[in-house]
Amino acid sequence: MTVEGVEILGPVPGDLSHVLTPDALAFIAGLQRQFGARRQELLDLRPARAAALADGDYAAMQNPDPAVRTGDWQVAPAAPALNDRRTEITGPTDRKMMINALNSGAKVFMVDFEDSLSPTWWNVIDGQRNVMDAVRRTISFENPDGRKYELKDDTATLVIRPRGWHLVERHVTVDGEPISASLFDFGLSFFHNAKERLAAGEGPFYYLPKLESYLEARLWNDVFVAAQDSLGVPHGSVRATVLIETILAAFQMEDILYELRDHSAGLNAGRWDYIFSLIKTYRTSPDHVLPDRAQVTMAVPFMRAYTELLVRTCHKRGAHAIGGMAAFIPSRRDPEVNEVALAKVREDKEREANAGYDGTWLAHPDLVPTAADVFDAALGSKPNQKDNLREDVAMKPEHLVDTAIPGSSITEAGLRMNVSVGLQYIDSWLRGNGAAAINNLMEDAATAEISRAQIWQWIRTARSTDDGEPITIERYRTVRDEELDKLGRTPTLEQAAAVLDLLIDSEDFIPFLTIPAYTLLDENGLETGPES
Repeated sequence: MTVEGVEILGPVPGDLSHVLTPDALAFIAGLQRQFGARRQELLDLRPARAAALADGDYAAMQNPDPAVRTGDWQVAPAAPALNDRRTEITGPTDRKMMINALNSGAKVFMVDFEDSLSPTWWNVIDGQRNVMDAVRRTISFENPDGRKYELKDDTATLVIRPRGWHLVERHVTVDGEPISASLFDFGLSFFHNAKERLAAGEGPFYYLPKLESYLEARLWNDVFVAAQDSLGVPHGSVRATVLIETILAAFQMEDILYELRDHSAGLNAGRWDYIFSLIKTYRTSPDHVLPDRAQVTMAVPFMRAYTELLVRTCHKRGAHAIGGMAAFIPSRRDPEVNEVALAKVREDKEREANAGYDGTWLAHPDLVPTAADVFDAALGSKPNQKDNLREDVAMKPEHLVDTAIPGSSITEAGLRMNVSVGLQYIDSWLRGNGAAAINNLMEDAATAEISRAQIWQWIRTARSTDDGEPITIERYRTVRDEELDKLGRTPTLEQAAAVLDLLIDSEDFIPFLTIPAYTLLDENGLETGPES
């Protein structure tokens, strides 16, 4: 397994050695050497770009090339396997979950190496194995109780979400430096599976998270070109859907599509990370303070502006527009909870379909029939509604950042929910589970980010709850202790509290909670997997 300049710092069980072959390692090392420095340069530009947006410099957000907005260009025609995307289910790389998602009846399954995956070394490399087995249709799983899980004949189209540009995979170094997690996740999945996917009539399909500029999209496009050339894969085989989940990317939707036009599969309204990004960008602005998370619905003005602009932008350029996540987890014990929640899911999906979206995201197989009913009614026999150009949408930049929500408030219950969700999610993440069912919702890193960002901002902008009590760091600590007592002070909950304290106490806003939490995964003995 020796490759010059490449060092593996984590254990590799024998049954996973085929994931990290010398040829595969040489391939990802080549990507790192070619693109690693440019990646870092673009990350270094992020703070200044965010500051410019916070100061109202909207012009600085866009590509200065006028051809982007005035040119008569279109993205490449949709790959046949990605033309009908009315229902898309997402989830981590767990073997049983992958089988259930592929069998769910959804049109697309996005297997996630990012926000719903706790990136233990075991999870990351085992996830690559599971993708390889799913592509070859050899994936199976047997429960301890004897139940067996295998693929049906008709399965969802597989799409992979690598980790974002800001993350590294510290268990693999190239020339002494940790490899980009984006290049690691993409590179291994492409090396092992691209030709098999094409032979099966599909292709190497990806979701790209956390982009903050068209320059970062250009970098991805160049990575795709280099990877295809290196392996002799036809140009344009890669198709990538970009999650518009940062406020900076919302100002550059057309620019991002342009950069990826030969490889574009559309845009997705990544609603939860988008809310987090807006809070982060305007974190010290008293004019951009959001109320309780539950009150920030897709119907509020700034969220509606963003989602409708996404549809217009995509359809103008021939790209798919995919709606946001329905995160409800049905209860096996409480049909009344399900009835109320499914009605809300249906309302949300009807709003998306009526707005012109071509499909939507779901967190659980039981939601697929509800979403399918809605989009079947909207699309009929058509695979999408890209002919709905939404030329009625006339958006100004100010609409995207107008966070006024009439009648909204910050409540004691909202503060407590943020603390409790933050603790529970980080606890789950530190135990190796990045997709946590909390209060009948599938929480991932994005929703935990909202929780901690809101607490930080409420304290720094001297907000009070609607009972008049100020939100201070002392009040946060009191609530944190009370919520810890309710949950039980397990070792990982205590670790989670320490991480949350770090995020809330820091006067400099920490960009992503996963960065300080990442170093704790080794301490919890999760790197060698459940079989060790």
